[in-house]
Amino acid sequence: MTVATILHRVADYDTWRKVYDSVGDMQKDGGVTEESVHQMVDDPNNVLVIHHFDNLQTATAFFGREDLRDAMQRSGVQGEPRVELFE
Repeated sequence: MTVATILHRVADYDTWRKVYDSVGDMQKDGGVTEESVHQMVDDPNNVLVIHHFDNLQTATAFFGREDLRDAMQRSGVQGEPRVELFE
């Protein structure tokens, strides 16, 4: 199993969350088996997403998807997200 942590700032959490919730099928198709979203206690626009995958290859492929990058842009992600993979 591979666990991915994605840390990023967003312009507005509510806007970001609407887009995030709308791409559930993309996540499932991309191999996400479990997911959770967390906001920093004193900065709700600082978001941590945790995704689980069956293996490293699936996780790596998911983060290379163009439709994922498009969704992140539409949702108001600011800067480059910090993505870390763990096994």
